[in-house]
Amino acid sequence: MPYEWTTHSDPVPQTCLTLWPHRSLPRRGFAAFILGTFTLITIPLYPLLGTVVLWGLLPFLLLAVAGLWWALEKSYRDARLHEELTIGETQVHLVRTNPKGDRQEWDCNRYWTRLLMHPTGGPVDHYLTLKGSDREVEIGSFLSEEERVALFGELTDALRPAEAS
Repeated sequence: MPYEWTTHSDPVPQTCLTLWPHRSLPRRGFAAFILGTFTLITIPLYPLLGTVVLWGLLPFLLLAVAGLWWALEKSYRDARLHEELTIGETQVHLVRTNPKGDRQEWDCNRYWTRLLMHPTGGPVDHYLTLKGSDREVEIGSFLSEEERVALFGELTDALRPAEAS
């Protein structure tokens, strides 16, 4: 799953949740895919070596490979998005770092924090939000539906001790 739970006890005990978008193509696979695409796209050019037609087709084929490289690279830039949820004894703190590096933060007293799941009606099915301090913020909207359902159960358990006391 593209999220990880950690526990810290430096001055105060805290539970941290880090979420990130799923990467199905690692950088090594990216390089191999571009090389393979370039190799396969040049196969039809071999019979045209030494002809004027080669120079007419070559820019378009190179443009196709460059477009593919740009689209995959944009996907990697967009995947720099990540969220960090820190659950302390009295506070809950969420930091979302967007792909361009800007940060959005949300704080709430742990006692008043409510985790809500919207099965329908949100931007995605089983949309998760944290509500408190007169604000409602999304969490994990980039996860798959199954991952959001599993995360809902885990987050409910992580927030429960504060609600029980």
